[in-house]
Amino acid sequence: MNTNPSPYGFGSTFRFLALASLTGVLMVVGCGPASPPKGHSGSSSAQAEHAHPSEGPHGGHLIELGDEQYHVELIHDDKAGEVTFYILDSSAKKAVPIDAVELVVNLKHGGKAEQFKIAAKPESGETAGTSSRFFSADKELAGDLDAEGADAQLVVTISGKQFRGAIEHEHGKEGDAEHKH
Repeated sequence: MNTNPSPYGFGSTFRFLALASLTGVLMVVGCGPASPPKGHSGSSSAQAEHAHPSEGPHGGHLIELGDEQYHVELIHDDKAGEVTFYILDSSAKKAVPIDAVELVVNLKHGGKAEQFKIAAKPESGETAGTSSRFFSADKELAGDLDAEGADAQLVVTISGKQFRGAIEHEHGKEGDAEHKH
């Protein structure tokens, strides 16, 4: 009489070893590489490829477009009441002239929605009909970007595809006439 409950004739020892082996494999394979602990920069090539500056080439705040397909650098001069946007590549280092005559900033604050059009102002040497720089001397826009609770979004069309990026409010040092967003 066979007292082994397994239909294949294997005993509990085999089941234990099979389960232990499977557990070991799962522990080794896991769900992919663990992320480095906080404060540890890591050194993988993927992280190095993804790294880009924390500010743009002109010292301004970076706005991400798409899945970092492009970046826009925002220079906000409070004293002059001007804002300048620069279209940059995925590394946020090189200018990307686009065939747009304007960018749009949609802004909400104090229960009020506004839309501002930012005109192209091509850099010297850019091909006719393209621009990587967009400029506005609209003091209302410059002031509204600083409004408490302002929610601003940049809308840019590049090669027929529309991108949106959040304009985050970020002051520099207290008392500075010029700060970054």
